[in-house]
Amino acid sequence: MAARTHEHTKARQAAVKVLYSAEICELSPKEIISQGTYPEEGGIIDDYALTLIEGVEEHVKEIDEILSDASENWAVSRMPIIDRCVLRLAAFEMLYIDSVPMSVSINEAVELAKAFGGEDESHRFVNGVLGKIAATLSGEEYEETDEDE
Repeated sequence: MAARTHEHTKARQAAVKVLYSAEICELSPKEIISQGTYPEEGGIIDDYALTLIEGVEEHVKEIDEILSDASENWAVSRMPIIDRCVLRLAAFEMLYIDSVPMSVSINEAVELAKAFGGEDESHRFVNGVLGKIAATLSGEEYEETDEDE
């Protein structure tokens, strides 16, 4: 199980990098992958990363609506690109990958935001937005916490 968890963590990292590259280069994620623009692992993307990338690309409009609703006073288009990519990936996983608990998706996204986010508050923002989405999906009231200090 731990090996699979580590593989999924690496897949999420790869997926975020591809999504970010696609935004920066103004190409589709598929173009980034097919052109070999993805710089790591010799351009090889594992199956789980590919599932995440294709899923985000396929459902981006729905995901962005959900992110917009959950991120008060933030238009998705105005979010830092890396935060937007991390949020889209985690939201896709929360909405469409039943085998991954929402708490795992949120924790992984927070770690991605810590690793790649350009703002000191990036991981808190990601945690807050995804916490609201999780609460909405589970029918609960969202309460902000300071757990990520």
